[in-house]
Amino acid sequence: MFKTIADPADCEVRSVIRFLKAKKVKPAEIHRQLVEIYGGNVMTDGMVRKWVRQFNDGRTNVHDEARSGRPSVVNDGLVAKVNEKIRENIRFTIRMLFDEFPQISKICFS
Repeated sequence: MFKTIADPADCEVRSVIRFLKAKKVKPAEIHRQLVEIYGGNVMTDGMVRKWVRQFNDGRTNVHDEARSGRPSVVNDGLVAKVNEKIRENIRFTIRMLFDEFPQISKICFS
């Protein structure tokens, strides 16, 4: 029995997929091996097949590509401020979070 690896980085899993694809391992077998080592929540069989297709089409980068969209408001300063508020009041609620920090979207917690 192998020791499982918890919470692997996405790029690590994609690197394994790229490596096994280069060795001509079939996508279903790649998925089986990923689940064996990383556990059942690693990546779906369909996503493994998608990444194999992308590597077959010439992709070599295993890292996420930059995406457009709304930029994150979360930064180290905001995290520190939220942590400070929680330490001041252990009963700090999500509602109080929104009142104190309106730049944080309520949608994130819905």
